[in-house]
Parts: sequence; C-alpha cells; structure tokens
Amino acid sequence: MTTRSTLSAEDWIKAAFRALSVGGVQAIRAEAIARDLNVSKGSFYWHFRDVAALKSEMLRHWIQRGTNEIIDTVEASGAPPAERLRLLVREATGDHGSDYGGEAVEAAIREWARYDEAAAAALRSVDARRLAYVAELFGRHGVPANRTGAYARLLYGALVGLGSLASDEATERRGDMSHLVDLLLAEA
Repeated sequence: MTTRSTLSAEDWIKAAFRALSVGGVQAIRAEAIARDLNVSKGSFYWHFRDVAALKSEMLRHWIQRGTNEIIDTVEASGAPPAERLRLLVREATGDHGSDYGGEAVEAAIREWARYDEAAAAALRSVDARRLAYVAELFGRHGVPANRTGAYARLLYGALVGLGSLASDEATERRGDMSHLVDLLLAEA
C-alpha cells in the first residue's frame, strides 16, 4: 500500500474526479477512493477533514484548472483574437484532463450541480467567466458588441452539448468546434 506521505491532496482530488466521472457524485467516498488508490482511509484524513472538504477542494480545483489556467494559457500565447479562439477550442477539447477522468468530468459536474448548491454556484461562476471571456475574444476580433454574447453562447453551448453526445471521438469534437469557430469568425 502507498503511504500518506507519497500521496498529495491533488492525487486524492484527481481520484475523486475519476470517481465522479464514472459513478457520479455519490461515488465520491473516502473509502472507495482509498481502495482505488490502494491506500488506507487514514491517508484521506491526512489531507481532508471530511468528504465535504474534498468536494469543496474539487470545485476550487476545477475552477482553477478547468477555467483560469486555460484562459491564462490562451492569453499568454499573445496570438490575435481569432487564433486565441482556435487555441481555446484546442485547450478545451484536449486530453490534458485524462488523469482527472477526461471529458466525462464536465458533464458529471453539471449533473452534480443539479442537486448541490455549492456545485451549482461553482458552475454558474465558471459558465459566466467562460462566456465573458469568449465574448471578449469575439469582440477583440471585431464582432459587433450586440452579437458577441450570442456568438459566445453558441460556441460554448456547442462545446457543452458536444460533450454530452454519446460519441467518444475527441478529435471529431475538436474538429466540429474548430469548424464552428471558423463559421462564426467568417460572419464577423
């Protein structure tokens, strides 16, 4: 068995996201995750007071990694707005989250938010931040201000919706999203 000193809080968070993506919020249980990590439950309590604290950290982590870090990466590129939109699609549809449960995590968080106010608040915050950023990029590209919000909702809604389809083809999803960006930019 792995000892508590070799596992970080992030290891637990990743394992909890994997559990969430497979079994929903009810799968986020210290004993089940410890079993998955091949450690004792005591290791869990070394990092978290209780499961509620783990869930809180999961949401904070998701906001940071799934939104703030992606936006920071896109902004750091220094690319023109149109290319930033394309880069944003590549980042959002990439496989960098595979150790967190992959694409299924976003849908699982949305489902979690239907029944939990803390998850719902995090989701509202993330959606608002993402939509505002996408609208800002369209505006920087020259899309008239009265259309940036609609374009952002179309692009983001497509991303959320395509993630809910039964297809496992991430490359197809990325291609579809890239095509949508090109169509929207051509309208500008």
